[in-house]
Amino acid sequence: MRTLHPLSLKVNGEAIETAVAPYKTLLEVLREDLGLTGTKHGCELGECGACAVLLDGRPVLSCLVVAAACEGREVATVEGMAGRDGQLHPLQEAFADLGAAQCGYCTPGILLTAQSLLEKNASPSRDQIAEALSGNLCRGTGYNQIFEAVEEAAARMRGERRVSHDDERWAQTGDPLAAEVRKR
Repeated sequence: MRTLHPLSLKVNGEAIETAVAPYKTLLEVLREDLGLTGTKHGCELGECGACAVLLDGRPVLSCLVVAAACEGREVATVEGMAGRDGQLHPLQEAFADLGAAQCGYCTPGILLTAQSLLEKNASPSRDQIAEALSGNLCRGTGYNQIFEAVEEAAARMRGERRVSHDDERWAQTGDPLAAEVRKR
């Protein structure tokens, strides 16, 4: 017989009371017990960043955190990024506008890691963005679009919206989607 341990924590601002097996990781509790599948199950070794969430405001790899260690703590997942009114976070908007997500598997972890960066540094350099995201692997984008989207989100958060799908500068990038934008 397995013993379950009570666990109280806040997830995306909501108080949660549950019971977990002592061996379960935070990733498993989020996905399997709480149904928050935005946090991705990647390598299970802490090497890919797909499972990154914010624990008390700091990015952690949820596959390496024992859920019981989260007692009384606050967890933020990608499901909690958008406002209660459904308004996307500026990072989510910039990722969509600049095509920074390909398959999207790595995107939740990257978004949360970038959110943590932008909360500490409103104007990060490209090198600071690269350093902050160095633990997040992406096999689809080559990272330039990701870095550009983080820079764009930072600018939007400072009130300096620079690019959108309708922006002619963005439409001149040579991207096939941009060609469609130019036709409008």
